[in-house]
Amino acid sequence: MNMQATGQTIAAPRPVLSPTERHQMSTATARTVSAPRWMLWTGWLFSFLVVAQLLSSAWFRATYHTNAVAEIVTGYGYPESAIVRIVIAECALVVLYLLPQTSVMAAILLTGYLGGAVATHLRVADTARAAIPLVVGILAWGGLYLRDSRIRELVPFRRRER
Repeated sequence: MNMQATGQTIAAPRPVLSPTERHQMSTATARTVSAPRWMLWTGWLFSFLVVAQLLSSAWFRATYHTNAVAEIVTGYGYPESAIVRIVIAECALVVLYLLPQTSVMAAILLTGYLGGAVATHLRVADTARAAIPLVVGILAWGGLYLRDSRIRELVPFRRRER
C-alpha cells in the first residue's frame, strides 16, 4: 500500500541522546532564548550590586575593621570566631552566584543567608538595617530573573489582557 496515498508519513529516526547530552542541549537552548538587551544589562547590573555588597561586607569583616568586629560581637552577640565563617560564606556565595551553572543554587542559599541577616537585625531591634539584606535578596533574584530565561519560564509574569 502506498503511504502517501493513505496520508501517512514516515518519520525520520530520531538520534538517541544520553541524559548528559539532553541536559546540555536543554540548558544551551534555555540560555539562547533571546531576551531584550536591556533585560540582560539590567540583570547584570542588579547582580553586580549584590556581588559588590557581599564583597564589601566580606572585606570589612576579613580585615577586622573595628566597626565590623564591634557590630558582630557586641551588637549581635556572635562570637568573634564567627567572623571567619561569615567571610567564607559570603565569598563562596559570590563565586557560586557568578557561575551560570550554580547561580540558581547560589540564589537559594543566598536567600537563606540573607534571611538570617534580617532575623539578626530584627532580634536586636535594628529594623532600619534589616532592610539592607532584604533589598540585596530582591536584587539577587531580580538580577537572576532578568538574565536567565529558565527563571523567567519558571515564574512567568504576564501582562493583563485588555
